[in-house]
Amino acid sequence: MSQFTPHETARQLSDGLLSFPVTHFRDDLSFDEPAYRENIAWLSGFGAAGLFAAGGTGEFFSLTPDEVSTVVTAAVAETPDDVPVIAPAGYGTATAVELARAAERAGAAGLLLLPPYLTEASQDGLVEHVKAVCAATSLGVIIYSRANAIYTDETVARLADACPNLVGFKDGVGDIERMTRIHTRLGDRLTYVGGLPTAETFALPYLELGVTTYSSAMYNFVPEFAQRFFTAVRAHDRATVDRYLAEFVLPYCDIRNRKAGYAVSIVKAGMKAIGRPAGPVRAPLTDLDDDELTQLTELISRIPEENA
Repeated sequence: MSQFTPHETARQLSDGLLSFPVTHFRDDLSFDEPAYRENIAWLSGFGAAGLFAAGGTGEFFSLTPDEVSTVVTAAVAETPDDVPVIAPAGYGTATAVELARAAERAGAAGLLLLPPYLTEASQDGLVEHVKAVCAATSLGVIIYSRANAIYTDETVARLADACPNLVGFKDGVGDIERMTRIHTRLGDRLTYVGGLPTAETFALPYLELGVTTYSSAMYNFVPEFAQRFFTAVRAHDRATVDRYLAEFVLPYCDIRNRKAGYAVSIVKAGMKAIGRPAGPVRAPLTDLDDDELTQLTELISRIPEENA
């Protein structure tokens, strides 16, 4: 049972950088639990405000429901008690409800509700989907707006009224007007999380919209740099943010953009580059090729210093 209430979870997440660790696989693509546990313990030393187990960067889409529960249980066991672990839920409503209940049994502090699998849905359908998941658990729920589950401000307001344990909104769309409407309408009723691929590129302008935190995939392999970047964003230090973008983040994105799915693959490549390999990605993702890995390794070796 989590020690955090839904709103305590949301409050803590809003105050710091969020870790979205990869899921470790062996060469045969089985889950490497010992390596995963060791890595979670290592990441816990860098001050993330919350840890999202088996999220998008953790290849939720390639895990079975049983594997998701195993990953979440391992994350809860290795994460300090004062750091909330957020578990994933997704696919169809029935499966999402089962995952929500399993996450609560595993001791997670909250849920990230990812878009339903495959099918498009009306706003009314999304409302019923979210309400079913929220009703199935006492955990705080964060909805992830992207792909085939893009929520309007009216829908988010309906859900906030109907679901007391809806505590967060994660944006993976990048529609400035939509985010402005949602924040203007809901205010501090929710915690807002930036969730676009390589969220550092949007972090400073999104802060102006009330999005106080974001999911950092690069925290996996350059956690100290990720925290320095976050500190500069929260301080509105545009000069430092611009320098970090120019010297590392945007060149990193240039490699990421070479193939679909590389937003996840490049993170595992980064782990390999720093000598903390997490194994391959599972299909349908593909790993970076040798030349791309060499370029990424060289880029990491030139990571900007704090006071350059």
